[in-house]
Amino acid sequence: MKEVKDITLKKNESVDSIVRKMKESGGFQAPHLSQAIDILEEMIKNKKCVKFLSFTADIISTGARGIIKDMIKNKWFDVIITTCGTLDHDIARSFKKYYQGSFLMNDKELRKREIHRLGNVLIPTDSYGIIIEEKMRSWLKEIYSEKKELATYEFCWELGRRLKEDSILYWSWKNKIPIIIPGISDGAVGYQIWQFWQDHKDFNVNIWKDEQYLSDLIWNSEKTGALIIGGGISKHHTIWWNQFKNGLDCCVYITTATELDGSLSGAQTREAISWKKIKENAKNVNLFAEATLVLPFIYSSLLERLNK
Repeated sequence: MKEVKDITLKKNESVDSIVRKMKESGGFQAPHLSQAIDILEEMIKNKKCVKFLSFTADIISTGARGIIKDMIKNKWFDVIITTCGTLDHDIARSFKKYYQGSFLMNDKELRKREIHRLGNVLIPTDSYGIIIEEKMRSWLKEIYSEKKELATYEFCWELGRRLKEDSILYWSWKNKIPIIIPGISDGAVGYQIWQFWQDHKDFNVNIWKDEQYLSDLIWNSEKTGALIIGGGISKHHTIWWNQFKNGLDCCVYITTATELDGSLSGAQTREAISWKKIKENAKNVNLFAEATLVLPFIYSSLLERLNK
């Protein structure tokens, strides 16, 4: 047995130094955070490993958007799987502002004032649906004039080249890192694509091209690893494809969901092993934490290690 050690901190101690000490603290989620960063460091450094980043769209409404953007800018991951809401929030926040609120606000009053509440983030109507509709109507005409059929990752690149450097989509396009959206119709951007299709039936966002891309990527990979933030379709699509090579070689789950209801979002890495979506001997950890709380520490620690 290893002794539980007290954490003692020095003035101006780096985040990475603190995280390394948490490994010895033995207490609850602290060692899991340290272990998660160790796994991610090894995964990112391994040039033979195809690296997946999966996350849910809600965190893009927060400051965590900047961390996801910088991870893509730094080319830490080879492929991203997320939901249509990521496109919605990334586009909206490129042109409009979101605001800080409270979980306890009066939602009936917010409705009267034309403000959406996402947790404790406030999104005025003209900062979401209105601006997305305005931009998408213009961009879809431009895209249609050049291409009639695109995979979702190709469509995301088309959006990215029309955005500024503060966006996730821009750096996906700039670094040619595919963003795959299995549920492309489930969001404001997807709705605008459907609206456009009503009068342009020869326009096609072809999800099967995404599946072909993932198939080729998996079958040609020597090793694969993943950082999976949250659950839902993003998580499942990531581990689904990796079952065809007997599972991920390394994996970090960040979640607040429970496994007790049998949901995919709450399922832990050990359950994925039974489905052959994660290998038996894979380095893996479940970090039970709210993503916006731990991502700054994960990113800062990795930045220090990888820059060395």
